[in-house]
Amino acid sequence: MTTTTAEADVRAVLGRLAQAWNDGDATAYGQLFTEDADYITFFGLNMPGREAIEGGHRALFEGPLKGSKLTGQLGESAKVRFIRPDVAVAVVGGGSSLSGAGTTDAGRESTVGFVLVREDGEWLITAFQNTRVSDPRA
Repeated sequence: MTTTTAEADVRAVLGRLAQAWNDGDATAYGQLFTEDADYITFFGLNMPGREAIEGGHRALFEGPLKGSKLTGQLGESAKVRFIRPDVAVAVVGGGSSLSGAGTTDAGRESTVGFVLVREDGEWLITAFQNTRVSDPRA
């Protein structure tokens, strides 16, 4: 499979998102979203807009998620498809470690969906949905 430049650019945004999280950098994290983005957390809360996303993550990175790390290769493992040349959907599985370990903590595996748009030649996330993986039979 050949990776297009646009696909590589989308994957790079997802990689920068993971890096910003792992660095605990709320400003860098928020800058990857459009001004009017919707960020839906794993428990269903919507943080609407870049400012809310950045502020919410600042509180998390300085508090309960301080030192946490995303596990897996977000940008490399994502399934990416283009709805049109300037709109992409990406779906990726991954998780996190509260202790900063390289492996996913039990109960912290997620599937995350992204909608990205190209604005002024730059790919940004405009919608984010995080859903915890669980066994419906349990």
